[in-house]
Amino acid sequence: MSTTPKTCPKTQSDEPDYSDGVTAEQAVDHRVRMRALREEQRKKVSERKEKRGVLIVNTGDGKGKSTAAYGTALRSIGHGKRVGMVLFVKGSWKTGEKEIFPTLPNLDFVVAGEGFTWDTQDLERDIACARHGWERAVEMIEAARLDPSAYHLIVLDELNIAIRYGYIPIDEVVSVLDARPEHLNVIVTGRDAKPALIDIADTVSEMVPVRHAFQRGIRAQRGIEF
Repeated sequence: MSTTPKTCPKTQSDEPDYSDGVTAEQAVDHRVRMRALREEQRKKVSERKEKRGVLIVNTGDGKGKSTAAYGTALRSIGHGKRVGMVLFVKGSWKTGEKEIFPTLPNLDFVVAGEGFTWDTQDLERDIACARHGWERAVEMIEAARLDPSAYHLIVLDELNIAIRYGYIPIDEVVSVLDARPEHLNVIVTGRDAKPALIDIADTVSEMVPVRHAFQRGIRAQRGIEF
C-alpha cells in the first residue's frame, strides 16, 4: 500500500472551474478575504519575538489531557527531537501507549505509578512511586540544563493527580519547573491543576466534558480510552 501523502487534485486548466456552484464573484471575494487574513496572521507572528521553551498544563474533567500530551510528544519525535515521559498514575494498566512508546526512537519512557489509588490501596507505596517518578523527571530536567540536546520536551503525565493527593509538594514542583532550562518544553497533565502551577504556565488548556460514552453505559475500549 502506498504511503505517499495525498493532495487536493489540481485543475489542468489555468482558468478556475466554477462548475461546483461557486461563482466567479464568490471566488474573488474569498481570495481577497483569505489574503487579508493571511497578512493579519503574518503580522501577529512577526510581532512575537521571544523564542524559548514553554510550560503547558492540560487539566479539566474532560477526556483528552494525556492524549493531547502524547500527540505533542509524537510531533517532537517526528522532528527528530528527544522526549522524556514520566507516567505518574496509570502504571498498572496495559495501555496502548505502554506498548508502543518503548519502541520509539528518541523517547525515554518511565512508568512511575502502579495504578489508581483506589486500586493500589497502599499509601506509602503510592508516595514512594510518585517520588521516584518526580526524581526521574528532575534528572531529565537537569540533563537538559547540562546539554540542550538531551531533551526538547518532557511530559509529566498525571503529575497533577500526584500533587492533588499530596504525594509531591506543589511548592517543590513549581520551584523546579519555573527554573527549568530556557529551551526546555514541559507538559503537565491531570485534573485539578493547582493555581500555583497554572500561574507559571505559558499555555493552559481545560478539557470540559460535554458528554462521555461512559455516561451512556459504554465501557472503555482499547485504542480509545487506553
